[in-house]
Amino acid sequence: MTSTFSASICVYCGSRNGVNPAYTEAAKQTGKMIAEENWRLVYGAGDIGLMGAVANAAQSAGAQTFGVIPTHLMKHEVGKRDLTNFIITENMHERKKVMYMNADAVVVMPGGAGSMDEFFEVLTWRQLGLHSKPIYLLSVDGYWAPLMALIDHIIDQGFADASLRDFVHVVETVAALRSALRDDLSSEKLTTE
Repeated sequence: MTSTFSASICVYCGSRNGVNPAYTEAAKQTGKMIAEENWRLVYGAGDIGLMGAVANAAQSAGAQTFGVIPTHLMKHEVGKRDLTNFIITENMHERKKVMYMNADAVVVMPGGAGSMDEFFEVLTWRQLGLHSKPIYLLSVDGYWAPLMALIDHIIDQGFADASLRDFVHVVETVAALRSALRDDLSSEKLTTE
């Protein structure tokens, strides 16, 4: 494992595996890809579901890992204490803030209400001009297509400017995610906020 990393990738994803085995496979590929690119994984510090899959794959491939978990989820999400950095927060709000502050880009993999909460918070902050970090939806087998349809509906109904859609980059594969992240995290584009 290298002692430094070139960027930090925050991955939001489910604490369950979901019904499609492709979700778990994509989580493993994402963790491995983060390590291969010498990036650090920032995530919710769980050791179950897609969270556990991405973290274990990142660790196995030599990536540094930065996990953040609130006290009340330590037992439910099986807090993964063998990470490079393991932070326990008082609540979900602190968890999301610490994860965001320690990331250069955000990737949202398949997940449930918690993943959508995390996504909408960083999207809202982007809409308000509070950051310019890239936000990616890794839409494995079209998982996030209904979410993008909802965003289009929100725009069509006049509740958001069309620019809202421009803040979200949808990729279908880990290979496409790698390429897009490389471009966004190149030295001339990388911002630390």
